[in-house]
Formats: sequence, structure tokens, C-alpha cells
Amino acid sequence: MGLVAALEWMGSPYRLCRVDMLEEMRDPSYRRINPRIETPALITDQGDVLTETMAIAAWLEARDTGRRISFAPLSRDADRMRQFMAFINTGFTGAFGPLWAAMEMQPPNPAMQSALKVWGGDGVIERHDRLEEMIGDTRFLVAEHPTLADGILIGVARWLDVHQVADKTRWPRLAALRGRLEADPAVLYATALENGEMSGGNGSCRGHVTLSDAIERFGSK
Repeated sequence: MGLVAALEWMGSPYRLCRVDMLEEMRDPSYRRINPRIETPALITDQGDVLTETMAIAAWLEARDTGRRISFAPLSRDADRMRQFMAFINTGFTGAFGPLWAAMEMQPPNPAMQSALKVWGGDGVIERHDRLEEMIGDTRFLVAEHPTLADGILIGVARWLDVHQVADKTRWPRLAALRGRLEADPAVLYATALENGEMSGGNGSCRGHVTLSDAIERFGSK
């Protein structure tokens, strides 16, 4: 969801392909797009398949000539943006791992699930504490406008609510930032798409491609 918002902020034309992660992604044919059976995946304008969030973000940054979602490559702001991105995509995101494992465990194991929830909850709180300390006085993570770092954050930050670890107001800077991002038109558009609503964005999205067509055209043989 956050990368879709970043594409909207960037303003370059793109198409989307919806993937049902519980069914379509488990079909053997999806391995032709990503053998690791994960999302997201980006098919470039050259027809190459690029996976992993940070790799896709780096690809977008290198092509953001208008610097709408990034900064001059050697600037201090670019370094700070990448620092936020790395933190969010590693420790911050990873802290939720035990909670997802507990939620999705089949068959259920109540004792193990309880331990995972305690472990995961403690980790999530600690990572939120660290992110709260990192947030400065700008409206968004690095600047007065949202960047790739904000896109990566907003896709994950809502997991706090899903797992009900703590109230988001426990971290006032992060809560205020989330509020600004969640009210942003690009984020509203990306969230609506994720929920199956075909609302209009800013015109950058040029339509949708079916997964079967994407696999047939761009998947490895």
C-alpha cells in the first residue's frame, strides 16, 4: 500500500496488479514472478521483475528526477531518508513477526501463541519507542512533504492497530505523523484500492493488469 502511495506522489505513469496473498500467491505459477512467494514485485519499464521493498524503493528513488519523493543522492536529507527506510523495513517491521506468527498459527498452539504475543508485543513497543525518538520537527519523516520513507512507514504502522499492542497515542509524534499520512489523498487512494474499491487517484495509475496476464508476459519460464 505504501509503495502505491509513493507512486502517486511521484506522479509517473504505472499500472497495478492485484494479488490475493492467501490464494493466488500460493499457486505454483506465481513463483515465475517471485520464487520466494512474497509481495511486492515491480515489473520495470524494461520488463524486468524486481522484488523486495527496499530494492523497489531504490529503483524509484533513482528515477525520481523531479525529487518529489526523494532528495539529491549525496545530500544529508537523502541519507536521513534511507536511514528511516532501513530502520522501518528491518527492526520496526520485523518486531511484528512473532505477532503475525501467533495470529496465523495452524493448528493453534495456545501456549506458544501466548508466548509469541508477549515477546512480539515487547518488541513492537521498543521499536516504536526508538522511532518516536527519531522523528524530528518536520511535518513528515524527513521533510515538509511525504517521501519514500513515509510510504514505507504507513504500510506497516497500521499493524499496531491490527494486533492491538498499545494505543497509538502512547507515541504522540508518531501518532500525529500517522494522522497526516492517513489523511493524504495518495494514501487514501492506496488504502481504498487495497480494500477492493476502484476509486480514482491523481491519474498516474493507467489501469490494472490481471495476475495471469502479468505472469504470462513477464514471468520466468
